[in-house]
Amino acid sequence: MLQSSKFDYLIKQHKDKIFNYALYMLRNRMDAEDVAQEVMIRIWKNINKFNFYAARAWIMRTTHNLCIDNLRKKRKQFGREVSIDDNLSERIEDHNNEGSPEKIITGIMLDEKIKSTIEQLSEIHKSPFVLYEIQGFKYKEISKILDMPLNSVKVNILRARKQLQKELKFYAKEQFS
Repeated sequence: MLQSSKFDYLIKQHKDKIFNYALYMLRNRMDAEDVAQEVMIRIWKNINKFNFYAARAWIMRTTHNLCIDNLRKKRKQFGREVSIDDNLSERIEDHNNEGSPEKIITGIMLDEKIKSTIEQLSEIHKSPFVLYEIQGFKYKEISKILDMPLNSVKVNILRARKQLQKELKFYAKEQFS
């Protein structure tokens, strides 16, 4: 009975983060659901094997690893890159876009550019960036999830930001000059 209570608690606490991270990484709702389901199965099978108080890191590391496995498998099968979530523009809120059609179109174009720029990030930069900026994890948690030294996490997030900044600055000069 205790096992079932632990499982229920963990699922309630983490199911949304598991699914959202898988969706960001895989860009496909069905694949994200499959990964989330597999993570939940692994939680159940290993409920007494991992430290319950460090479960969040274990769960997200498992999610990350399954996403990477899924991406590798897809790349082998289809030889294609995975794109950023098509709904990202709904998540990037810019309240300044309310009003004129020109501002709305400019905002939509910027959202598309942000998505494509995030897509172009290398995997080593994209994973920590998405976990930190979009999922809201702390550096230490990301370090555990990705099994990466803390300083590497910070450096990779910084490099991702710089790359985004560089690309978006260039885009702004092209569009608004």
